[in-house]
Amino acid sequence: MTQNSVNACANLVVYGKIFTSEGNQVVEAFAVKDGKYVYVGDKKGAEAFIEAGKTEVLDYTGKGLVMPSCGNGHAHYSIGVALPIVGTVAFEQDPEKFLKEIVPAAVKKARETGATAIFGFGWNYITFMENTPTRQQLDAICSDIPIYFADNEGHKGLANTLCLVNAGIMKADGTVLKKDKDIRGGEIVMGADGTPTGYLKEQAGTYTRSFLDNERLYPVDVAKVVIPKIQEHLLSEGYTMYIDGWGNYFYNDNFFKAAQQLDQAGEMNFVLGLTYEVESWMNVDKALKKAADVQKYATTRVKTNWLKLFMDGTVEGGTGFVDPLYPDGHQGLANWTEEELTDITHKTNANGITMHIHTMGNKAVNYVVSAYANGGKDELRNTLVHVRNVNAEDYQRMADHNMYVTSGMLWHHCPTGAADYIREHGLAPAGVEDKSYPMKSYFDKGIHVTSHSDFPALCGSPDDPFGIMELAVTGVLHGENGEPWWPEELLTREQAIVSLTINIAKQMLIEKERGSISEGKYADFLLVNKDVLSCPVTEIHEAKPAATYFEGKKVYEM
Repeated sequence: MTQNSVNACANLVVYGKIFTSEGNQVVEAFAVKDGKYVYVGDKKGAEAFIEAGKTEVLDYTGKGLVMPSCGNGHAHYSIGVALPIVGTVAFEQDPEKFLKEIVPAAVKKARETGATAIFGFGWNYITFMENTPTRQQLDAICSDIPIYFADNEGHKGLANTLCLVNAGIMKADGTVLKKDKDIRGGEIVMGADGTPTGYLKEQAGTYTRSFLDNERLYPVDVAKVVIPKIQEHLLSEGYTMYIDGWGNYFYNDNFFKAAQQLDQAGEMNFVLGLTYEVESWMNVDKALKKAADVQKYATTRVKTNWLKLFMDGTVEGGTGFVDPLYPDGHQGLANWTEEELTDITHKTNANGITMHIHTMGNKAVNYVVSAYANGGKDELRNTLVHVRNVNAEDYQRMADHNMYVTSGMLWHHCPTGAADYIREHGLAPAGVEDKSYPMKSYFDKGIHVTSHSDFPALCGSPDDPFGIMELAVTGVLHGENGEPWWPEELLTREQAIVSLTINIAKQMLIEKERGSISEGKYADFLLVNKDVLSCPVTEIHEAKPAATYFEGKKVYEM
């Protein structure tokens, strides 16, 4: 020991090339005691914290990169991991196979388990839109158990007649009770016979799902199985911070309850952020009260302080709220007026809860930015999620009011010819067919941007931090025949890491505790098997965490 007292003895000292995520700083060493960094700097300084027989010394020099563990600013692991347990996952592009194989298999599973609802996920809107299965076709497979199958984006659904009857959309005898846009923020697609086809868009789908037997579909016991599986997946990819984009997806509090119980039992090795979603068809005041009530489930590693809304749908799906209009003259689906959003933001922020709003089209972004600016508290870091297109004047308002954007950096790619396909099929307003998710502009304009994977939506894109990082830097997905979209918006490697680390911590309001390698913070870090700051840019996606540490403990090893 040197002049340091016994109290300065570290549990762990790490040497190597260490990217701290603070000012693009690279250091040589750090020391960890009782789960927190007590020293960050050069190798010589770290040696003072070593006591023979008590301090583990890990020399990672020349083996790759040491960096803060990563975060995912918005995804749906709670759904993606739960679905194989409670329902059926089938990323199917063939409507005929969907009807002949996928749905019958889901029905068979339901009958064997005594399920009171058949829930599925994964059909593809683009390939189904010319031959969308109908409720009558689903009825021919099963008419005595409600069926609901969401598409791979989660924005559309297919339902059988019983499901629609239970939701009060129609009667069993065919009498129509709700039609077209009777459900606010959604569309009940009608057939030539004047009755619902079973195809539901946006909030018409969320409304219909709410009538499933959700308490039986997703009880606390199932949620307590799901969360450890999520944890295992996150840690293996290098994530220790995560915001779930829809904590009450099954219209109960069971995911919140399970997370609290697991953390109280000492079984949480990551920080879980939970959003409470409110739909435009709900009684807003009652829903906001429920969103406030779930704050009782917050713990050290379970954060519950976000309210989630859908402002619009997806641009390529025709439901993003845009200006100028789509080539066929429609504008998309807006779930809220600007005035309503402003009021909700004011009430929510007054309770110390941060807004977390799904926005895709530029007009939707404009509404949300106005609501945050006029009704919000800047210190709560109200967040826009996804953000496909932004009007030039809205960037400055985002910066002025400390708004955050959690962006699909991984979506900045498409196969060659995709832009032409979008243009030819009128799937986006003119001029933005290949100008989708800005990234660099946020850095340039002083806006905090974080990374998200939105898993399992659009699961053809990578979910792990390093696959996302390569896409954010190159605009090209490894193995895909494509050219970069909007190359002016690509990031540097350092910017990509910042979006994956310290900016996530800031989004989650925990940057004083996590997100960078800094004295006094929890020691959440990765040993990466490749130096992603200097390796060939096309090899970044090959990087994996050789080990993931959470609060100074190794919680995953490759």
